[in-house]
Amino acid sequence: MNKVFLLLLSFIFLNCSGQSPKINGVSFVASPSEITSKAIDPIVKVNANWAAVMPFGFVKNLQTPKVTFNIERQWWGERRDGAKKTIELLNSRGIKVMLKPQIWVWRGEFTGNIQMNSENEWITFEKSYEEFIVLYAKLAQEMNVPILCIGTELHTFVQHRPKYWSQLITKVKEVYKGKLTYAENWDQFDKVPFWSELDYIGIDAYFPISEDQTPKIDMLKQGWQKHKNSIQTLYNSKKKPVLFTEYGYRSIHYTAKEPWDSNRADGNVDLEAQNNALTALYEEFWGEPWFAGGFLWKWYHNHEESGGNKNNRFTIQNKPAEEIIRRLYKNE
Repeated sequence: MNKVFLLLLSFIFLNCSGQSPKINGVSFVASPSEITSKAIDPIVKVNANWAAVMPFGFVKNLQTPKVTFNIERQWWGERRDGAKKTIELLNSRGIKVMLKPQIWVWRGEFTGNIQMNSENEWITFEKSYEEFIVLYAKLAQEMNVPILCIGTELHTFVQHRPKYWSQLITKVKEVYKGKLTYAENWDQFDKVPFWSELDYIGIDAYFPISEDQTPKIDMLKQGWQKHKNSIQTLYNSKKKPVLFTEYGYRSIHYTAKEPWDSNRADGNVDLEAQNNALTALYEEFWGEPWFAGGFLWKWYHNHEESGGNKNNRFTIQNKPAEEIIRRLYKNE
């Protein structure tokens, strides 16, 4: 057979298999001020084909029945106008977007613990949250965004108010015709009552997989097995592709012990641990037909000033892990 015929066969096989390209994404952190196309160049260079754009709403404390959003006091990238411009810039470079409006509780309290004190407060909070999500659902429709994420790590809200969430999904579908997901925390993803109403099972994949200081790839892959089995069990039940709405590791000792840990302490930099953890996750999941891909946490607009070999945070920017992700995303 000649090369042209072989290429044609490969093309036919890929298209008939029904397998879409994996989502090789980054979580693009909102900028304080307006950005230009220069901020998108490094995302292209790392071979990402998707980015999560994340406008924010704010809640004063875990019992406050109001989401404050789209106001002038917010950073540019956290508002509607900033999100719209960011989507335009990404799309102009061929990068698809998941729009992921999410909540920040002042002083960094965990959103999963949001809990109102009365039925009236729940109703008030739900109305406010609906306004927040529908605003960005309309933006997603306007900008032809392929995926909208309707919430992030809100397990108490989700599990206590399932009827509300079904009603919210219906209202979102009235204004937005793309695909929907929800981003649940790693330890609550199997308790979401409305996966069947969405297009993707969304998981923020900070699973504990090793207690070693600098874990090796083989040990990390072994540590994934019980979690991977649980994820696949849910997929088998719901028949919805799994999307890691967030994944990532800090460049720090014991990075895979409590991967959700975002404390501000400096030191204990461990670039190898980050490299190994990212490699193991990729090797475990990217080859699975039921796995849609994921969004790396996190990526900053000011690339030249971000990360670096003395930084122990999540970003891979200007670290050896950036080259690892560039290679892995290119090979997908």
